[in-house]
Amino acid sequence: MITLRRTDLILLMATLLLLAIGLAMVYSTSAVVAQKRYGTSLFFFKRQLLWAGLGLLAMWGARSLPYHLQRRLVLPVVVCTLIGLILVLVPGLGKEVAGARRWLVLGPLTLQPSECAKYALVLYVASRLAGRPESPPHPTAVYLPPVLLLGIVCLLIFVQPDLGTAVVLAMAVGLQLLIARLPWRYLGYSVLIGLPLLYWGLVHKAYRLQRLVAFLDPWADSQGGGYQAVQSLLALGQGGLFGIGLGQSQQKLFYLPEAHTDFIFAVIGEELGFIGTSGLVVLFLVLLWRILHIALTCREPFGALLGVGIFLMLTLQIMVNLGVVVGILPTKGLPLPLISLGGSNLLVSLVAIGTVLNIAQENP
Repeated sequence: MITLRRTDLILLMATLLLLAIGLAMVYSTSAVVAQKRYGTSLFFFKRQLLWAGLGLLAMWGARSLPYHLQRRLVLPVVVCTLIGLILVLVPGLGKEVAGARRWLVLGPLTLQPSECAKYALVLYVASRLAGRPESPPHPTAVYLPPVLLLGIVCLLIFVQPDLGTAVVLAMAVGLQLLIARLPWRYLGYSVLIGLPLLYWGLVHKAYRLQRLVAFLDPWADSQGGGYQAVQSLLALGQGGLFGIGLGQSQQKLFYLPEAHTDFIFAVIGEELGFIGTSGLVVLFLVLLWRILHIALTCREPFGALLGVGIFLMLTLQIMVNLGVVVGILPTKGLPLPLISLGGSNLLVSLVAIGTVLNIAQENP
């Protein structure tokens, strides 16, 4: 029987602390916008709180369910993910916001299938590679199915359109394949095929090219393509060492777009300062350290590969989000796990962490 004594308490406490901080900052950053749009300052907070409750239940379920049983569910998980990615593109089924069709409406809630696709692919790759012999006669027989599935999923995400998520997903799966010691040349071939497609994806949409040019010098177009980057840097700069106080941010008052989602870290920097953002980064490092440690010390191949995949999935999301906010990466809408407003990302992140907790319990 699984008991609390066999739970990785450091990972659990880091997760709960990040979740609590995220809920507090979602309210702080969204209250004014929610009041203006919906007549109540608690609108976004209540939705995030509901998702957090569902996510904690799902995390506890994943922690209690032996992780190797997930291997039997790989096919239905992948099929449901593909169906969701297709349905979201159907008018009337997929919800469109700002020209992007990324959400399925499920009653009072909305689900983003591309978030589910991250975990589904990580699970599929781990399942596929864990059972392979040490020296397969034809590596393509092992390598080709995950890459083909990755290509199909990335294409469906790209046409939503969501280039950033597709790129992050491709990077996570590619690194997972490399860690599984598959030959470098096969990934090299995929990169050679993918680079022209990535280039086309960047230049065929004017706003993507504008973001890329603005990234090089956001101040040169501070009212256009560089607006979000400039406002984010202003928020971080205004926070100084200790911040101006929780709830006191000026940039969230309709200056910084998406302050409660993609750029929530900038508002944390403004309100809590360098000390607050440093503490948040330390918590993320503790979270990722425990996940990686559990994965690397797992003696069972599927558990080890699944843990590494979850580590890569969360690490890349955190790195990209923070990189965008501090101006070292081009602007891209990607949520900060456990912190940003976004139910689907929160749910998937908590399920993934619950799985890692079970890996630690099954392999003490």
